[in-house]
Amino acid sequence: MKTVKAAFVKSLPVMAGYVILGIGFGILAWNGGYGLPWVLAMSLLIYAGSMQYVGVGLLAGGASVLTVILTTIMVNARHLFYSISMFGHYKDAGRYKPYLIFGLTDETYSLLCDGKTPEGTDPHRFRFLVSLFNQSYWVLGSILGSLAGSVLPFSAAGIEFSMTALFIASFTEQWIETKDRLPALTGLLGTLLCLLVFGPEGFLIPAMCLITLLLTLFRSTISAGRKVSE
Repeated sequence: MKTVKAAFVKSLPVMAGYVILGIGFGILAWNGGYGLPWVLAMSLLIYAGSMQYVGVGLLAGGASVLTVILTTIMVNARHLFYSISMFGHYKDAGRYKPYLIFGLTDETYSLLCDGKTPEGTDPHRFRFLVSLFNQSYWVLGSILGSLAGSVLPFSAAGIEFSMTALFIASFTEQWIETKDRLPALTGLLGTLLCLLVFGPEGFLIPAMCLITLLLTLFRSTISAGRKVSE
């Protein structure tokens, strides 16, 4: 029970964002012609906020399978990079591992990336429950949005910006809570450089590669800085 309570409390910041964002997705999907069964299936089986927003447009526009695959890789390529840092935490997770891998979203990562778990709790079960609570918030919001869209006249214009707003909020929270700003500055400057060089359509993957390279090269410096700050 202690583990459940601790995981729920840990997930509360994400609940506030995911319910609202899920509602936005549900409304967007309904306006695109996709009702509650589609919304529920996407939130349970895909569970990728930004890709679900993009996916509505792809489905509505009749995109080819190849286009969907390539778009999915582009939109979610960042997962390939930040998930590397979770290898150690998920290594011995046993039966929890498959869901932990599936449920590793940006926001869940921001909660679990420090590797810390409350004293007296099962670390793997704690991380599993945090991930599960987070997805439940997304599913709940999606259902509410779909139901609201079916009975109330909503304009979907601008709803997709809510995902950008959540990323900014997550970044701001991490910036405030940590004293080590070097990784964040590396991400900002690396992204800005790639944006200028490759343009808005092709900067994402080069930026991720550059950030990963820089953080790998300066890993010892970053670790030393964290030990000093602690």
